[in-house]
Amino acid sequence: MTGQRSAPAPIRPRERDAILQSLRAGVVPRIGQQHIQVGRANEVTALLADIERIADGGSAIRFAIGEYGAGKSFFLNLIRSIALERKLVTVHADLAPDRRLHATGGQARSLYAELMRNVSTRAKPDGGAMPSIIERFVADSLTASTSRGVAPEIVIRERLAELEEMTGGYDFAEVIAAYWRGHDTGNEQLKADAVRWLRGEFTTRTDARAALGVRTIIDDSTFYDHLKLFARFVRLAGFSGLLVNLDELVNLYKLSNTQARNANYEQLLRILNDCLQGSAVGLGFVLGGTPDLLLDTRRGLYSYAALQSRLAENTFAGAGLVDYSGPVLRLPNLAPEDMYVLLDKLRHVYAGGIPNNYLVPDEALTAFMTHCSTRVGDAYFRTPRTTIKEFINLLAVLDQNPDIEWSELVERVELAPETNPDLAPLSEDEPAQPLTATAPTQAPDAPIEEDDDDLATFKL
Repeated sequence: MTGQRSAPAPIRPRERDAILQSLRAGVVPRIGQQHIQVGRANEVTALLADIERIADGGSAIRFAIGEYGAGKSFFLNLIRSIALERKLVTVHADLAPDRRLHATGGQARSLYAELMRNVSTRAKPDGGAMPSIIERFVADSLTASTSRGVAPEIVIRERLAELEEMTGGYDFAEVIAAYWRGHDTGNEQLKADAVRWLRGEFTTRTDARAALGVRTIIDDSTFYDHLKLFARFVRLAGFSGLLVNLDELVNLYKLSNTQARNANYEQLLRILNDCLQGSAVGLGFVLGGTPDLLLDTRRGLYSYAALQSRLAENTFAGAGLVDYSGPVLRLPNLAPEDMYVLLDKLRHVYAGGIPNNYLVPDEALTAFMTHCSTRVGDAYFRTPRTTIKEFINLLAVLDQNPDIEWSELVERVELAPETNPDLAPLSEDEPAQPLTATAPTQAPDAPIEEDDDDLATFKL
């Protein structure tokens, strides 16, 4: 008796709508990435090995480098979803002018606060999981205290002892103990203040001391130290480790102030050294950026000599040979075959996972790709964001106008190659000055010249 292939499971309307709405807006869907993932199997396998290393108490760091619109953010979200399934806690944020790795005006604390707002676990994948992580730690401590016949606070102090040896660890442990006191006495305000401190939301030491009795707060100078503390704490709470996803690293490249840019690169070097040397426990980083960010020897990561030596590519990897073990992970462009599979999956998602509800036949996929190739060349599969949006728009029109033929709409699809808006750096401290009539013109996406670099020539 021969077995029959089971019919594909339908996709829930909530998941379907979330995927389609996100893709039509040009952003990464928060759920359902598995329905539209294509290609990059080797890169995912490499990150899986990193996740296993983090879960084993090790550390890892990867720079996911890809062209603008090539799917870096999608890749980072996919890895985050896999990490959640492996019982890791994840935090994620996009770097921005007001969120950096190093600063003196609160931008690093702002990045930490954004990361902590987005704390996710498998039970709470959309963020806001900080209280539940602390509750799990407290519940485990209560169970241990009952079995040993000692006071819960003694067990909590013993478990937090390993944190007190780390930078900032004593006050971190005091805040967790304060949460326990609030839990034990029913003081909801004390619990809320403890969560606020752990999220980096206290801005003055005076407020923190009045609320919790601690003398320090999480600020720009302690941003990374507290990430390492939090990674240790989530392991004490029963999770496997912490994965930090930082996207839009190109915002560091865009800083026009050389001193500020190098200070951020120095912080990045510290993180890289800790992860490569294994001194961080249960902590991993995945950072997304463009080739310009990496390779530009004037203002990119390669402008910082120590980073260039550590991120240099394997000279033996070439001529068809690959190496996925280094810190830099180049995200390859999608092949035309991958794009066909992606369009097929989008058609499947739009139909709710029911093949009988497909709006277009297979030949429509080929015709759509041919039209895109004619319009913009191979850019349609190298930077697929616009192509995906237009294909979903096509399906939406066919869905709402059943009398029209797909062949009539394909020729109306308008595409243009995507340009990278991130190449022009941001002003650090001063507003941009208007160009005078004698100023030289500059390409709109060329880097703006700095006025704080070293002098190239000097004449007396």
